[in-house]
Order: sequence, then C-alpha cells, then structure tokens
Amino acid sequence: MSQVLDAMFEKSVEGGEHVIDQGDDGDNFYVIDWGTYDIYVKCEGVGRCVGTYDNRGSFGELALMYNTPRAATIIATSPGAVWGLDRVTFRRIIVKNNAKKRRMYESFIESLPFLKSLELSERLKVVDVIGTKIYKDGEQIIAQGDMADCFFIIESGEVKITMKRKGKQDVDENEAVEITRYTRGQYFGELALVTNKPRAASAFALGTVKCLASSCRIPSIGFLFFVLDSVMDVQAFERLLGPCMEIMKRNIANYEEQLVALFGTNMDIADPSA
Repeated sequence: MSQVLDAMFEKSVEGGEHVIDQGDDGDNFYVIDWGTYDIYVKCEGVGRCVGTYDNRGSFGELALMYNTPRAATIIATSPGAVWGLDRVTFRRIIVKNNAKKRRMYESFIESLPFLKSLELSERLKVVDVIGTKIYKDGEQIIAQGDMADCFFIIESGEVKITMKRKGKQDVDENEAVEITRYTRGQYFGELALVTNKPRAASAFALGTVKCLASSCRIPSIGFLFFVLDSVMDVQAFERLLGPCMEIMKRNIANYEEQLVALFGTNMDIADPSA
C-alpha cells in the first residue's frame, strides 16, 4: 500500500474534461480525490450514462490489468482532482500482488463444485476480483431487505441464514426463522444478484468466519480496483459467472422448497417484480 501511495501523482480536472475515453489504450489508473464524474459506455455507436462517481471511487485498472482498450468513458461534471498511477508502476505493484493472491486462492477456487464449469482463465479472473472479509461470532454479514452488494464464498467457519416472513406490517418485529447453515466451500448472497432483488434473508457468523467476497456497486463499468476496494459489479458477476448462472438459478428451487416447508409459501423470491 505504501508503494502504491508513494508512486501516485495528482491531476486536476475541469468540468467537462474527459479523464479517459472508451477504446483508448490505458495509460494510468485513477483514484478520485474529489469532484463528480459520469460514466459513459458506448453500445452500437450510442453512448449512455451508466453511473456516477461522487467524490469517491476509482477507475481505469481494467485496461492495465488485461492489456485491453478502455471499457468506458469518464467525464468530469465538476472541477475536481484525481490521483494517478502509471501503467508500468501499476503492473509492477498491483499485478504482482494479484499473482500472490492467485497462488493463494487458485486451488481453493478449483475445489468449488459450482465453479467447475468455468475455464481456467475465468477462474483466475474470479480470484482477481475477490477480497477476504473476516466476521466475528454473531456478526451480521448481510441483512434481509438490503440491496445486493456482495456475493460470498465461505473459506472457513459456519454461517447461519435466517428469514423473517415478508408481507406483514410489523416485519421488523417478526422473529427470524433459521433457514439453513453453510460451511467451507458453500456460497450465499448470489440470489439477490441473480434475481435483481433486495436480500431475501439475513446471514450471521457462527464463530469466526472467513469469506471470499466480491461486490457490485456501479453497474456497467466493468472491473473496479481490486486491491484497494475489492469490488465486482453486476456485469462482471454475470460475465465471469455466466456458465454458473444456471446452477445458481436451480438452487432457487431449493430455497423455495425450504420456504414452503417453513412458511407455507415461497414468498416469490425468484420474481423480481414481487
């Protein structure tokens, strides 16, 4: 981290300035110091705004990590400042760091049954976009009703999944019912990403739990900075785990069976309009 900070340089921007342009070769990775920025992605010749950075965020790493053209255009909508990291330094520090993480997690990812259908290169990209999160005994990992921002794979420990019956005015006071428990190699949090709905259940750590997690914050922008923020957006989730989506969707049927047994209804967890 110190090497990254020491290597960064400050760049002032004006309102309307293009910080990066889709299709260009990548020169720098940027972390926003202050200012607002719109994210534009061109599809079939038409550019549309797919998100906004408001005084925080980072961009520009995809082209540097995978030697590909810029995946989006970033336009400043106000005066501001960003901190840049040049391509050579980025690759020397960040890619080296990711190589270490790959070696650490590659065998674990390969052992997960639901990722068996991925190609080796796809599994390695999954490793690139995950970060480690540790939770203490009793700590809430996700909360029912929250918007989806993370997909978790359990590396160690046990997680309890609970649910409150929806559709009642006093839902906040309902007693939560334990649905199931997950252990090493199992995953949770994918349902909200598959169905594009708020969290259908809550998850709590039983003892100390270590999870591999990736999250979605800004749609349609591609990968964000893996080392400082460890996040993954919805499109990256679908792109990387596309071959696994059918497995995840089939698991919804298992969730529904559990809900029918406990509540007498599946509560339409697979219906995004519910």
